Amino acid sequence: MLASVRIVLVNTSHPGNIGGVARAMKNMAISKLVLVDPKEFPSEKATARASGATDILESAEVVSTLEQALEGCQLVVGASARSRHIPWPVVNPREMAQQVAAVQKESDAAVEVALVFGREDRGLTNEELHRCHRHVHIPSNPDFSSLNLAAAVQVICYELRMAALAEDPASELNDVSRWGTAWDIESATSDELERFFEHLEQALIEIDFLDPDNPRQLMTRLRRLYMRSHPDKVEIGILRGILTATQKVQKQGGDHV
Repeated sequence: MLASVRIVLVNTSHPGNIGGVARAMKNMAISKLVLVDPKEFPSEKATARASGATDILESAEVVSTLEQALEGCQLVVGASARSRHIPWPVVNPREMAQQVAAVQKESDAAVEVALVFGREDRGLTNEELHRCHRHVHIPSNPDFSSLNLAAAVQVICYELRMAALAEDPASELNDVSRWGTAWDIESATSDELERFFEHLEQALIEIDFLDPDNPRQLMTRLRRLYMRSHPDKVEIGILRGILTATQKVQKQGGDHV
Protein backbone atom coordinates (compact mmCIF):
# COMPACT_ATOMS: atom_id res chain seq x y z
CA MET A 1 0.00 0.00 0.00
CA LEU A 2 2.66 2.52 1.03
CA ALA A 3 4.84 1.72 -1.99
CA SER A 4 2.20 3.14 -4.32
CA VAL A 5 1.76 6.41 -2.42
CA ARG A 6 3.51 9.54 -3.61
CA ILE A 7 3.85 12.83 -1.73
CA VAL A 8 3.54 15.81 -4.05
CA LEU A 9 4.78 19.24 -2.94
CA VAL A 10 3.73 22.23 -5.03
CA ASN A 11 5.96 25.34 -5.29
CA THR A 12 7.70 24.76 -1.98
CA SER A 13 9.49 28.01 -1.15
CA HIS A 14 11.89 26.91 1.60
CA PRO A 15 14.22 24.00 0.79
CA GLY A 16 14.44 23.12 4.49
CA ASN A 17 10.78 22.17 4.38
CA ILE A 18 11.52 19.70 1.59
CA GLY A 19 14.15 18.10 3.80
CA GLY A 20 11.73 17.99 6.73
CA VAL A 21 9.11 16.31 4.55
CA ALA A 22 11.66 13.71 3.39
CA ARG A 23 12.45 12.86 6.99
CA ALA A 24 8.74 12.59 7.87
CA MET A 25 8.19 10.29 4.90
CA LYS A 26 11.08 7.99 5.75
CA ASN A 27 9.86 7.75 9.37
CA MET A 28 6.65 6.22 8.00
CA ALA A 29 8.24 4.12 5.20
CA ILE A 30 6.91 6.23 2.31
CA SER A 31 9.55 6.84 -0.34
CA LYS A 32 8.05 8.56 -3.41
CA LEU A 33 8.50 12.33 -3.39
CA VAL A 34 7.51 14.54 -6.32
CA LEU A 35 8.36 18.25 -6.35
CA VAL A 36 6.41 20.62 -8.57
CA ASP A 37 8.50 23.65 -9.53
CA PRO A 38 10.28 24.10 -6.17
CA LYS A 39 11.87 27.48 -5.53
CA GLU A 40 15.23 25.92 -4.60
CA PHE A 41 16.23 22.29 -5.07
CA PRO A 42 18.65 20.56 -4.74
CA SER A 43 19.83 22.42 -1.66
CA GLU A 44 22.19 21.91 1.26
CA LYS A 45 19.41 23.22 3.50
CA ALA A 46 17.14 20.40 2.37
CA THR A 47 19.89 17.84 2.95
CA ALA A 48 20.57 19.18 6.45
CA ARG A 49 16.89 19.03 7.45
CA ALA A 50 16.46 15.55 5.96
CA SER A 51 18.76 14.23 8.70
CA GLY A 52 19.42 10.78 7.27
CA ALA A 53 16.62 10.71 4.73
CA THR A 54 18.80 11.94 1.89
CA ASP A 55 17.88 8.89 -0.18
CA ILE A 56 14.35 10.31 -0.42
CA LEU A 57 15.77 13.58 -1.72
CA GLU A 58 18.10 11.86 -4.17
CA SER A 59 15.26 9.86 -5.70
CA ALA A 60 12.79 12.76 -5.70
CA GLU A 61 11.24 13.60 -9.07
CA VAL A 62 11.17 17.28 -10.04
CA VAL A 63 8.50 18.34 -12.54
CA SER A 64 7.18 21.61 -13.90
CA THR A 65 3.44 21.13 -13.46
CA LEU A 66 0.97 19.42 -11.17
CA GLU A 67 -0.39 17.58 -14.18
CA GLN A 68 2.98 15.89 -14.62
CA ALA A 69 3.17 15.05 -10.91
CA LEU A 70 -0.22 13.31 -11.00
CA GLU A 71 0.41 11.28 -14.13
CA GLY A 72 -0.74 7.69 -13.64
CA CYS A 73 -2.50 8.37 -10.34
CA GLN A 74 -5.93 6.85 -9.75
CA LEU A 75 -6.66 8.58 -6.46
CA VAL A 76 -5.61 12.14 -5.71
CA VAL A 77 -6.08 13.76 -2.31
CA GLY A 78 -5.31 17.43 -1.73
CA ALA A 79 -4.44 18.88 1.66
CA SER A 80 -6.54 21.93 2.36
CA ALA A 81 -7.20 24.15 5.36
CA ARG A 82 -9.51 26.56 3.56
CA SER A 83 -13.30 26.48 3.41
CA ARG A 84 -14.82 26.25 -0.07
CA HIS A 85 -17.80 27.88 -1.71
CA ILE A 86 -18.56 24.68 -3.63
CA PRO A 87 -19.07 21.53 -1.53
CA TRP A 88 -16.32 18.95 -2.06
CA PRO A 89 -15.64 15.62 -0.32
CA VAL A 90 -13.56 16.45 2.76
CA VAL A 91 -12.07 13.81 5.08
CA ASN A 92 -9.83 13.87 8.10
CA PRO A 93 -6.44 12.09 7.92
CA ARG A 94 -7.72 8.87 9.52
CA GLU A 95 -10.70 8.64 7.19
CA MET A 96 -8.43 9.37 4.23
CA ALA A 97 -6.03 6.58 5.21
CA GLN A 98 -8.88 4.11 5.66
CA GLN A 99 -10.24 5.02 2.23
CA VAL A 100 -6.84 4.57 0.63
CA ALA A 101 -6.51 1.17 2.29
CA ALA A 102 -9.99 0.18 1.10
CA VAL A 103 -9.25 1.22 -2.50
CA GLN A 104 -6.01 -0.76 -2.46
CA LYS A 105 -7.73 -3.81 -0.98
CA GLU A 106 -10.49 -3.81 -3.59
CA SER A 107 -8.09 -3.60 -6.53
CA ASP A 108 -6.20 -6.50 -8.08
CA ALA A 109 -3.25 -4.22 -8.82
CA ALA A 110 -1.60 -1.48 -6.79
CA VAL A 111 -3.52 1.81 -6.99
CA GLU A 112 -1.31 4.86 -7.46
CA VAL A 113 -2.22 7.48 -4.86
CA ALA A 114 -1.04 11.08 -4.72
CA LEU A 115 -1.19 13.29 -1.65
CA VAL A 116 -0.80 16.88 -2.72
CA PHE A 117 0.47 19.66 -0.46
CA GLY A 118 0.55 23.31 -1.46
CA ARG A 119 2.66 26.36 -0.81
CA GLU A 120 3.67 27.22 2.75
CA ASP A 121 1.94 30.62 2.70
CA ARG A 122 -1.28 29.94 0.80
CA GLY A 123 -1.63 26.21 0.15
CA LEU A 124 -3.21 24.93 -3.05
CA THR A 125 -5.18 27.06 -5.46
CA ASN A 126 -8.81 26.27 -6.23
CA GLU A 127 -7.79 25.02 -9.66
CA GLU A 128 -5.26 22.64 -8.12
CA LEU A 129 -7.76 21.40 -5.56
CA HIS A 130 -10.25 20.73 -8.35
CA ARG A 131 -7.83 18.09 -9.64
CA CYS A 132 -8.27 16.13 -6.40
CA HIS A 133 -10.88 13.44 -5.77
CA ARG A 134 -10.97 14.38 -2.10
CA HIS A 135 -9.63 17.04 0.21
CA VAL A 136 -8.02 16.10 3.51
CA HIS A 137 -8.24 18.49 6.43
CA ILE A 138 -6.26 18.12 9.66
CA PRO A 139 -8.59 19.18 12.51
CA SER A 140 -6.01 21.22 14.40
CA ASN A 141 -6.68 23.81 17.11
CA PRO A 142 -8.90 26.45 15.45
CA ASP A 143 -7.18 29.15 17.51
CA PHE A 144 -3.78 28.09 16.17
CA SER A 145 -4.41 26.00 13.07
CA SER A 146 -1.33 26.72 10.96
CA LEU A 147 0.86 23.63 10.57
CA ASN A 148 4.41 23.49 9.29
CA LEU A 149 4.52 21.66 5.96
CA ALA A 150 6.64 18.80 7.31
CA ALA A 151 4.36 18.47 10.35
CA ALA A 152 1.29 18.21 8.12
CA VAL A 153 2.96 15.55 5.97
CA GLN A 154 3.97 13.66 9.12
CA VAL A 155 0.35 13.51 10.35
CA ILE A 156 -0.91 12.25 6.99
CA CYS A 157 1.88 9.69 6.56
CA TYR A 158 1.41 8.39 10.10
CA GLU A 159 -2.25 7.64 9.46
CA LEU A 160 -1.39 5.94 6.18
CA ARG A 161 1.17 3.75 7.92
CA MET A 162 -1.26 2.80 10.69
CA ALA A 163 -3.88 1.86 8.09
CA ALA A 164 -1.34 -0.21 6.16
CA LEU A 165 -0.22 -2.04 9.29
CA ALA A 166 -3.82 -2.76 10.26
CA GLU A 167 -4.34 -4.46 6.91
CA ASP A 168 -1.33 -6.75 7.43
CA PRO A 169 -1.97 -9.59 9.91
CA ALA A 170 1.79 -10.16 10.22
CA SER A 171 2.51 -6.50 10.89
CA GLU A 172 4.14 -4.99 13.94
CA LEU A 173 0.70 -4.18 15.36
CA ASN A 174 0.79 -7.36 17.39
CA ASP A 175 2.21 -8.55 20.70
CA VAL A 176 5.80 -8.06 19.57
CA SER A 177 5.12 -4.36 18.91
CA ARG A 178 2.88 -3.92 21.95
CA TRP A 179 5.20 -5.57 24.48
CA GLY A 180 8.63 -5.32 22.85
CA THR A 181 8.83 -9.10 22.42
CA ALA A 182 6.55 -12.10 22.12
CA TRP A 183 4.72 -12.82 25.39
CA ASP A 184 6.78 -15.35 27.31
CA ILE A 185 4.12 -17.14 29.41
CA GLU A 186 0.85 -18.85 28.54
CA SER A 187 -2.34 -17.15 29.67
CA ALA A 188 -4.00 -18.51 32.78
CA THR A 189 -6.78 -20.98 32.04
CA SER A 190 -10.37 -20.50 33.07
CA ASP A 191 -10.12 -23.06 35.89
CA GLU A 192 -6.90 -21.44 37.18
CA LEU A 193 -8.69 -18.09 37.27
CA GLU A 194 -11.64 -19.58 39.12
CA ARG A 195 -9.37 -21.12 41.75
CA PHE A 196 -7.70 -17.73 42.15
CA PHE A 197 -11.03 -15.96 42.64
CA GLU A 198 -12.08 -18.55 45.22
CA HIS A 199 -8.76 -18.06 47.00
CA LEU A 200 -9.09 -14.27 46.81
CA GLU A 201 -12.59 -14.30 48.25
CA GLN A 202 -11.56 -16.55 51.14
CA ALA A 203 -8.54 -14.39 51.95
CA LEU A 204 -10.61 -11.20 51.91
CA ILE A 205 -13.07 -12.78 54.31
CA GLU A 206 -10.28 -13.85 56.66
CA ILE A 207 -8.83 -10.33 56.87
CA ASP A 208 -12.32 -8.85 57.38
CA PHE A 209 -12.23 -6.92 54.12
CA LEU A 210 -15.20 -8.81 52.68
CA ASP A 211 -18.38 -9.45 54.67
CA PRO A 212 -19.87 -12.70 53.34
CA ASP A 213 -23.28 -11.65 54.65
CA ASN A 214 -23.13 -8.35 52.77
CA PRO A 215 -20.70 -8.82 49.87
CA ARG A 216 -22.20 -6.02 47.75
CA GLN A 217 -20.47 -6.07 44.35
CA LEU A 218 -16.91 -6.42 45.63
CA MET A 219 -16.05 -9.77 44.08
CA THR A 220 -17.79 -8.84 40.83
CA ARG A 221 -15.71 -5.68 40.55
CA LEU A 222 -12.49 -7.47 41.48
CA ARG A 223 -13.27 -10.20 38.98
CA ARG A 224 -13.79 -7.56 36.29
CA LEU A 225 -10.47 -5.91 37.24
CA TYR A 226 -8.42 -9.08 37.00
CA MET A 227 -10.20 -10.40 33.91
CA ARG A 228 -9.52 -7.11 32.14
CA SER A 229 -5.79 -7.53 32.75
CA HIS A 230 -5.81 -11.04 31.21
CA PRO A 231 -3.17 -12.49 33.60
CA ASP A 232 -0.82 -15.29 32.61
CA LYS A 233 0.00 -18.44 34.58
CA VAL A 234 2.99 -16.96 36.41
CA GLU A 235 1.07 -13.82 37.37
CA ILE A 236 -1.74 -15.91 38.83
CA GLY A 237 0.84 -17.91 40.76
CA ILE A 238 2.34 -14.71 42.18
CA LEU A 239 -1.07 -13.38 43.19
CA ARG A 240 -2.00 -16.63 44.90
CA GLY A 241 1.37 -16.62 46.68
CA ILE A 242 0.58 -13.15 48.03
CA LEU A 243 -2.81 -14.38 49.23
CA THR A 244 -1.25 -17.39 50.95
CA ALA A 245 1.31 -15.18 52.72
CA THR A 246 -1.45 -12.79 53.78
CA GLN A 247 -3.50 -15.66 55.23
CA LYS A 248 -0.43 -16.97 57.07
CA VAL A 249 0.18 -13.61 58.73
CA GLN A 250 -3.51 -13.35 59.58
CA LYS A 251 -3.47 -16.74 61.30
CA GLN A 252 -0.40 -15.71 63.29
CA GLY A 253 -2.36 -12.82 64.69
CA GLY A 254 -1.19 -10.16 62.27
CA ASP A 255 2.38 -10.03 63.64
CA HIS A 256 4.92 -9.99 60.86
CA VAL A 257 8.53 -8.82 60.95
